[in-house]
Amino acid sequence: MARVLKRIEAFYDAVPRSSARAEDFGPLTLFVQAGRGWPYYARPALGHTGEVPIAAVEKVRARQRELDVPEAFEWVAETAPGLRAAVEASGLTVHEHPLMVLAGEGSAVPDPEGVTVRVVEADDPGLESAVAAPYGAFGATPEPGAAERVAGRIRDGYTRLAAAFDASGTALAAGQHQTVGTVSEVVGVGTLPEARRRGLGLAVTAALVADARARGVELVFLTASDGDVARLYGRLGFRTVATALIAEA
Repeated sequence: MARVLKRIEAFYDAVPRSSARAEDFGPLTLFVQAGRGWPYYARPALGHTGEVPIAAVEKVRARQRELDVPEAFEWVAETAPGLRAAVEASGLTVHEHPLMVLAGEGSAVPDPEGVTVRVVEADDPGLESAVAAPYGAFGATPEPGAAERVAGRIRDGYTRLAAAFDASGTALAAGQHQTVGTVSEVVGVGTLPEARRRGLGLAVTAALVADARARGVELVFLTASDGDVARLYGRLGFRTVATALIAEA
C-alpha cells in the first residue's frame, strides 16, 4: 500500500500545476489558482514526511490571507503524520475523510430509471448543465466562465466529465475525473437536491471509472465525505486505504 500512497502523493503534487502556480514554503507547498476558478490549498511538499513547524503553517496562512483565498490545507494522514499537530496548533479545524482506491475494474451499475448517463465532451450541448449540477448540489452557482474552463481542460486532456441527464437534457448529477499519467482521481460528484436518493451519483461515478479504465488509467481513487458515502462507493469496488485530512479556517 505504501507504493500506492506514493503514487497518490505524486498525483496530488502534479494535478494542480496545470492551472495553478506552486509557491514554496519549505515543508509546505501552496498552490495558487492562475486566473478564475476554484481556489487551491496548501499541502506537504512532495517527499516531505517529517515534522512541520507551526511557523511554516502560519506563514502559509498569512500568504493565503494576502491573496484573499481560503486558509485551507489538504494532505494524507499516513504520508504526512507531522502536519496535523502544527495545523491544529495554528487554530484550524481538521476533518477526516476516507481515502479510497478502486480494486479491480470496478462494478457497472444500470442507468437509474428516467435518466441517461454519459461522458460529456467539450462540444456537447449538455456541457453547461453538467458543469452546473455539482454546484447546484451545494446550493451554489458556477462562477462566470466555468463551463468554458472545463471545456478547455477536456480538450487538453486534463479532465473528463460525466453526467446523468433527464429526458429534457438537463443534468441532474455530474462529476469529473482528473488524470495525470496513469493515475486519476474522481472529484466533484454532486446531485441536485430534488434528484437525490435515486442512485445518480453512483451511476455517474461508475461512468467515470469505466472511462478512466478505457483510457488506460491504472490507479483510480477518490475521497469520500464520510463513512456512509464510503460504503456506497464500496459497491463499485472502492476500498478505504488511508485517511484524507482537510483543514479550514
